[in-house]
Amino acid sequence: MKNRYIEVVAYNPDWPLAFEAEAVKIKQALGNNCIEIHHIGSTSVPGLAAKPIIDMMPVVRDLGAVNNLAMEALGYEAKGGDGIPFRSYFTKGKDLRTHNVHIFEQGNLEIERHLNFRDWMCNNPVDKEAYAELKNHLAEKFPNDIKSYRIDKDEFIANIDAKAGWNGFRFVMAFTPKEWEAYHHIRREQIFAPINVVYDENHPSLTAENNFHFILYKGTKIVSVAHVEFLNKYESAIRSLATDEPHKRNGYGTYMMKMIEKWIKSQGHNIIKIHANPNAEDFYRKLGYDDMEFDDVSISKEIIDLGKIL
Repeated sequence: MKNRYIEVVAYNPDWPLAFEAEAVKIKQALGNNCIEIHHIGSTSVPGLAAKPIIDMMPVVRDLGAVNNLAMEALGYEAKGGDGIPFRSYFTKGKDLRTHNVHIFEQGNLEIERHLNFRDWMCNNPVDKEAYAELKNHLAEKFPNDIKSYRIDKDEFIANIDAKAGWNGFRFVMAFTPKEWEAYHHIRREQIFAPINVVYDENHPSLTAENNFHFILYKGTKIVSVAHVEFLNKYESAIRSLATDEPHKRNGYGTYMMKMIEKWIKSQGHNIIKIHANPNAEDFYRKLGYDDMEFDDVSISKEIIDLGKIL
């Protein structure tokens, strides 16, 4: 992630007008695929100090049908999901950024979460003032470090999500220290400790480009984690999947698997392979996994090779 100068400024009453003007252009670019466009983020909250960047959230019928070329013709740069699966993310203005566009498909729970946060901040002046103070402090502390700026807002945002009654699922790639801490803890306790294997928090797979590390939130609690590896152009492997002990038997592992399968398929892969421990065999078979040869190294000696064609 390239660092850029962070500036938090007083609320500008022209921000809603800037949103409306850009929304017209984006709706034309997305065509009939676009259902609606929401103004989100700090510039959508009257009176709130913010970075002078308009955050926009188009909701579309089919994320796969988003016309990147039409967005690029408006001056946007496609960023993929940028760590958030099932999102198409675009930015405008390069180092002097003016707009962020977060496109989600209808039904995605991230839509509700963004709107809940915005509406809470609009209606709760004490929290709005506290958020402004935090952002000004972080902009002074990390003027050229957008990653640290984002991470240090994470706890505040989670607290607002809880106040706003957010209790939905979030399926994201591990990013913050809190997420990585939970990721390592759950894997260590639920996967490695039971088979007496030492867990390595510095294993090369944690940073390899073809490896992906997922977190599942229920509300603001991290309940499950997973590790996916792309083996080749068409085949993927689920290297691990685990739910934290207090949250087992709630269906979170099944939900995580469905999200993983959907994401893998969206990336153009259509075969998933697994080294399953015997105690997890029934879980995978109920989800449609069957015997499939997987000639690859496993951390466990007692494994069952399973796979599924998507």
